Amino acid sequence: MLCILFSKIIYLSVLTPYLLFFHHLKLIAMKTDLQQLQIKGTVVQSGDAEYDNARKVWNAMIDRKPAFIAQCTDADDITECVKFARKNNLIVSVKGGGHNVAGNAVCDGGLMIDLSKMKAIHVDVASRTATAEPGVILREFDLATTQHGLATTGGTVSDTGLAGLTLGGGLGWLMGKHGITADNLLSAEMVLANGDQVTVDTDNHPDLFWAIRGGGGNFGIVSKFKYQLHTIGPKVVAGMILYPMDQAKAVIQFYREYARSVPDELMAYSGFIVTPDGLPVTFVLPAWLGDVRDAEKHLAPLRAFGTPLADMITEMPYTSLQSILDAAAPAGIRRYWKSGYFKELSDELLDIVLKHVAIRPSPLSPFLFFHMRGVAAKIDSTATAFGNRRDQWDSDIISQWLDPADDEKNISWAKNFWKEIEPLTDGVYVNHLGTDDDPRIANAYGQNFHRLKVIKKKYDPDNFFRMNNNIKPA
Repeated sequence: MLCILFSKIIYLSVLTPYLLFFHHLKLIAMKTDLQQLQIKGTVVQSGDAEYDNARKVWNAMIDRKPAFIAQCTDADDITECVKFARKNNLIVSVKGGGHNVAGNAVCDGGLMIDLSKMKAIHVDVASRTATAEPGVILREFDLATTQHGLATTGGTVSDTGLAGLTLGGGLGWLMGKHGITADNLLSAEMVLANGDQVTVDTDNHPDLFWAIRGGGGNFGIVSKFKYQLHTIGPKVVAGMILYPMDQAKAVIQFYREYARSVPDELMAYSGFIVTPDGLPVTFVLPAWLGDVRDAEKHLAPLRAFGTPLADMITEMPYTSLQSILDAAAPAGIRRYWKSGYFKELSDELLDIVLKHVAIRPSPLSPFLFFHMRGVAAKIDSTATAFGNRRDQWDSDIISQWLDPADDEKNISWAKNFWKEIEPLTDGVYVNHLGTDDDPRIANAYGQNFHRLKVIKKKYDPDNFFRMNNNIKPA
C-alpha cells in the first residue's frame, strides 16, 4: 500500500506542473478567442473594476466567479454568446433580475450572459398588451403599465426580475382575477441552444410556448416577452393587520377559512414576521383589487376578528401594493429557503410552524403563506407547464441573516423546520426552489414533467442550458 501511495505522489508531482501549464494555455486561448465575441454590449472579466458588482445577485450567499460576463443589448448579442460558449465548451448561466434564491444567474468559470441592461418596455394601450425585455424588473414594468390604467399579474417583491418570474409561472396579487404571470404571456422571442432566433406563441413552436410557461430557463433565452394587460383602477385597498403571537393560531385558523370565502378580487396572504422594533407578530395581508367602493364589505369580517396590534389597511396605488413586502426581502443579505405547497393549513401544521417560528435565530427570517386561488387555480393543470393548479398555499421558510459566522445556525434552523413540515406538503413552486433542491424539481411539474423532458430533448438535447432548476432531456 505504501508503494502504491508513494507512486501516486510521484505521479502527481510530475504531472501537476504539466496540467497547470495546459490549463494556463487554455486560459490564454480563451482570452484570445474572447476577441471573437463580437457583441454590442460589454464583456467583463476578473480584474475589471465592475466585475465584482456585475456578479452580485440578490442572495449574498452566492459568490461564484464566471470567467466572463457578457452584458448583452439585444438578441444578436445573446446569439453570439451562445455560439461563443459552444465553441469554447463553457458552461452558461443567464441573469435577468438575479432574484433567484439559488443564484442560478451566476456560474463558476463559465460565461454569464447578463441581460440586466435590456430594459425596453412598450405598452400598446389599444390592444392592452405590453412587450418587455428580460432585464426589466417588476417595479419598472408596473410603472410603465399602470400609468395607462393597465397591469398584469406580477410577483410580490418589486425588484423581482420579470423574466425569471414569468418562466417559472409567476404568483402574484392579480392571479385570482387573471391567472399567473405565465397565463398572460402571449408570445416570446427566443434564442435557442443552437443559436437560432425564433418567435414562440400558440401558432409558432406551440410545444415550446407551452414549456416556457412554467418550465423555467431550460429551453432557451427569451429576448422579449409579450403580455396581455388588464384594466386596473387608480387605487386598490390593502395593508397588513398585525396580531400578537398569543393570538397567532386563532388568527390563522380564521384566515384559512376567510381566504377561501371571498371573491376572486380579494387575495389574502399571511405569515409571521418580526417588526423593526423587535416584536414577533402574526400578520394577515389582504388586498382588494376590485371597485374600491366594494372593499369594506368584504374586508370587514377580517378587520373585526381578534384584537390586532395594528390595522394598516388603506387605499393605495397598485404599485404600492406591489412593493409592500419589499422590506421583508432586501437585496444583498444572506439567505436559505425551503418551500412547498399545502392543500390545507391544518392545526398540525400550524403547531409545527409556531414551534419553529418561536426559535428562529434571526429576526430577519419570516415564514409566509401565499394563497393561490381563483383563475390561477381553475385553469387546467396541463394547459401550461405550470401544473400545480388548485386552491392551495405556497409556504416559504425564508431564513435571512447578515453575518457569515451565523450561516450554520440559520441554515440548520430552516432545514430542521422543513424536515417537520415537508411530509405535509404536496408539490412545490419552481421559482422557490433553493440551492440544494434538485431532487424536488419533478415535484414542481407532476404529470407535466415527462412532456417537459421530451421538449427539452427536442430543443436542447445536450442540456446546454443547465444552470437552472434543471429538466434533463428525456
